[in-house]
Amino acid sequence: MNEDKILNLLGLAQRAGKVISGDFIVEKAIKRKEPKLVLLAGDCAANNEKKYTQLAETHHIPLHSIANKEALGTAIGKEVRVVVAVLDDGFAKALLKEIDR
Repeated sequence: MNEDKILNLLGLAQRAGKVISGDFIVEKAIKRKEPKLVLLAGDCAANNEKKYTQLAETHHIPLHSIANKEALGTAIGKEVRVVVAVLDDGFAKALLKEIDR
């Protein structure tokens, strides 16, 4: 997994308007089955990890841990972020391909 490439792709998806972030917004989107991929900061709290893992499994949405909160936020031009969701199939597939390398 090339973390820099993943974060760059995530930034591109953000500029295209295909990324949402923030605890409440992402949680609501998962419950509506909107995201194609959920990315969780590797250094998030255990309760966040448990919550998003359960939500993603329940709604059959792929979830992966990457980077840290600061890098995740910086990649999308925001402050620290614990969770982001990708709403576009194309970006999600490209990110998953890079994650699986």
